[in-house]
Amino acid sequence: MAGKGTVCVTGAGGYIASWLVKILLSNNYIVHGTVRDPGAAKYSHLTKLEKASENLKLFKADLLDYDSLVTAVKGCVGVFHVASPVPSTAVQNPEVELIEPAVKGTLNVLKASSEVNVKRVVVVSSVAAIAMNPSWPKGQLMDESSWSDKEFCRKTKNFYSLSKTEAESEAWEFARKSGIDLVTVCPSLVWGPLLQSTTNSSSLSLINILKEGLKEMANNMGWYVDVRDVADALLLAYEKPEAEGRYICSAHAFYKQDLVEIVRKLHPNYNYPKSFTSGDGIDLKPTTKKLEKLGLSYRPLEETIADSVESYKQSGILE
Repeated sequence: MAGKGTVCVTGAGGYIASWLVKILLSNNYIVHGTVRDPGAAKYSHLTKLEKASENLKLFKADLLDYDSLVTAVKGCVGVFHVASPVPSTAVQNPEVELIEPAVKGTLNVLKASSEVNVKRVVVVSSVAAIAMNPSWPKGQLMDESSWSDKEFCRKTKNFYSLSKTEAESEAWEFARKSGIDLVTVCPSLVWGPLLQSTTNSSSLSLINILKEGLKEMANNMGWYVDVRDVADALLLAYEKPEAEGRYICSAHAFYKQDLVEIVRKLHPNYNYPKSFTSGDGIDLKPTTKKLEKLGLSYRPLEETIADSVESYKQSGILE
């Protein structure tokens, strides 16, 4: 079967990007993956993927090094910009460590894509660029028209949300001026099995529920989605000609206490939080009608949790 053309995936060794590379290879794409060091052992999971030996090429690239990105996207008809700084610990200087690389990196990818006449760019944003909106009407489902309030993010020191909001809004500004065909996908908290050898920050949030034995946990509302569904959503956003604008990608909305009960029923023997304090009272929920209309259906949460736990056991993170 003839290939579907060449596409580039930035940050190819990351959690979402690894699954995207896997699905692209299995759908007969040739993939250019950007990584920091193509020879590093931590990317060996990519080279072991089916069809990787003939259809995956890893490029040494840095989001802040424009020329390295041009080299990686040259010859590509599509680009998936997945790489973005996600801190697993507190950042000392958010402007330098988070916001600047997120914004500058995204613009560099878009400029490089524009320079080599890429047909469509799909950017992974986040519900972090949607949900931090204190003026959203209470009780109304959040949709793609909602944007996180930048001043509110600064005031509440939510610098990750600020970085995603700044990066996505700058991306749309660039698309308006340049005419590049841009689609953004905004996933919520991503769980599901790991392909990479390192633990990422969103998986840690589930691992901590299972093993930290926390004395108490705030009973906040959370939104969740399976990493494999995110990869499917990105492919749909790229392949469907009618795809346009932003897409919320989130399958489930639960209060933490209810979520922990679901996990506990499936795996009763782990060290769960002992009690719950009242949360922040925000119970906003997203609608994903737009993405479902494009053809996405979500896995059940129980499947995501079961496959996540199995994956953590296999990689020695859980016993």
